[in-house]
Amino acid sequence: MPMLNADIARQFELAADLLEIKGDNPFRIRAYRNAARIVEDLPHELAGWVADEKDLTELPGIGKDLADKISELVNTGTSVAIDTLRQSLPPHITDLLTIPGLGPKRVKKLYAELKITDLPSLKQAAEAGQIRELAGLGEKTEKQILSAIEAQTDSSRRFLRATVIPYADALQTHLQACARVHRVAIAGSYRRGRETIGDLDFLVWADDAAAVMEHFLAYEDRQDTLAHGDTKSSMRLKAGIQVDLRVVPKESFGAALHYFTGSKAHNIAMRKEAQQRKWKLNEYGLFDGENAVAGETEEAIFAALEMEWIPPELRENRGELAAAAEHSLPKLIELDDIRGNLHAHSRWSDGKNTIEEMARSAKEAGYEYLAITDHSQRLTVANGLNESRLREQLEEIDAVNQQMKGFRIFKGIEVDILADGSLDLPDSILRELDVVIVSVHSKFNLSAQEQTERIMRALDHPCTTFLAHPTGRLLLARPPYPVDVPRLIAHACERGCFLELNANPQRLDLNESYCQLAKEEGVPIVINTDAHSTHDAVHMATGIAQARRGWLTKDHVVNTRSLKAIQKMLRDTRLD
Repeated sequence: MPMLNADIARQFELAADLLEIKGDNPFRIRAYRNAARIVEDLPHELAGWVADEKDLTELPGIGKDLADKISELVNTGTSVAIDTLRQSLPPHITDLLTIPGLGPKRVKKLYAELKITDLPSLKQAAEAGQIRELAGLGEKTEKQILSAIEAQTDSSRRFLRATVIPYADALQTHLQACARVHRVAIAGSYRRGRETIGDLDFLVWADDAAAVMEHFLAYEDRQDTLAHGDTKSSMRLKAGIQVDLRVVPKESFGAALHYFTGSKAHNIAMRKEAQQRKWKLNEYGLFDGENAVAGETEEAIFAALEMEWIPPELRENRGELAAAAEHSLPKLIELDDIRGNLHAHSRWSDGKNTIEEMARSAKEAGYEYLAITDHSQRLTVANGLNESRLREQLEEIDAVNQQMKGFRIFKGIEVDILADGSLDLPDSILRELDVVIVSVHSKFNLSAQEQTERIMRALDHPCTTFLAHPTGRLLLARPPYPVDVPRLIAHACERGCFLELNANPQRLDLNESYCQLAKEEGVPIVINTDAHSTHDAVHMATGIAQARRGWLTKDHVVNTRSLKAIQKMLRDTRLD
């Protein structure tokens, strides 16, 4: 399997981390980090460029040295220079970077001053109270480190679903290339659209299990073989993802797909439904005594139990069985229902593309509109806009809109909610905008009551359109700040504004439970990519998966509306 862009980017990030821990030249470190971002954002796989012998130095920020390393990684799966760099430091020192709050600079300090080289020695130093004595760390950081180590020990390693997608697609293609395979499906939490994935579960219907197992374990991206059996094998990919494969007969394929898709709670409820008919449901099929009732397809199993087929995203035992029995399951939103994006950034703040580039990319994706919503002045790290710069940007949007036929760029801002709930820009400029997004980027340590009331005051602002990423979480990196989300949902309903489902794979905020609650309370949801480049449009699919888990239909999502309809909706949120 050719090395994916994500693998190359990960190798470059590793090199940058190792160099920073060693205290190397900052320009060299920055070159690797920039290269990692460039490679990860590319819409095409570099393996194809290498195979076609294209000049990689044509890519921005990629010089000859980095181009040679990309070719080496694609052709050999490794880089001599990066391997040498890895060997120059203790083998497990990069494990320290998995602890939130420990970047390369702090790891360098821990290594230099306390000789900490891995997670066990980090835990030992924290428990001994040694970390709090280091300048720039302190007792609070020491406690956070211990909590993070404990949390990491309690749960197996997980990956963002968006990170896993290219690996799942590539392995599915590999399995389908086996001549003895008739059908391949991915089950588990991946199929249910969960935010994070522990491992990948593949099911195969084939007429020669041994040949399939041999083909599976010959996969070029395999790092370790964890198990090898007649009908089940497991391996770990080089990216660290565990993959389990089961070969099942045709007559059991649907039953196995249902069983291994889960969730556990859904499966238990389904088995009880079968038991009420004195039947038995398991991974082999649905049985009346020894007689098979159904099993080849999921649809046949649900039909035998007098239910609609339940979409995998709903299989969490949260009312889906009752709705399926009543044939009242919602028609869930689909990616093609989206007509535009109301949260995007440009080069005016921390985006990577111009307004025109962002707009043309959105139009090419089939959208009718895009809101440019760069950060406001308080977020200096993102080059936030003050009133003067925002007015200049509005002039540029007017100019680009004149060039765009059949497409509309909305004027907007992502304005910071200040500590007292007021907004980061004066009303005089906010009144001139089509979209005013309010969001929290600071003061995460307020109490739940303080944070909730702070956000409610921002929602009450007459210009507010919607609240972005309402809980502030970053999956696998930062927990949500304390906030009473049901109270925010109720307040948004009373105020008449929207809430965002941020489709960035690290956020997916709101979660599915709050999406379902917002739907029940009648609060419209807007699904946005929070795009910072033209390549971020792909994140919309991740947001759609989350929305489906939250039982949302196109009618509950703001940006499924046409340009004319959404203009009215935006006007209706304003109280000025």
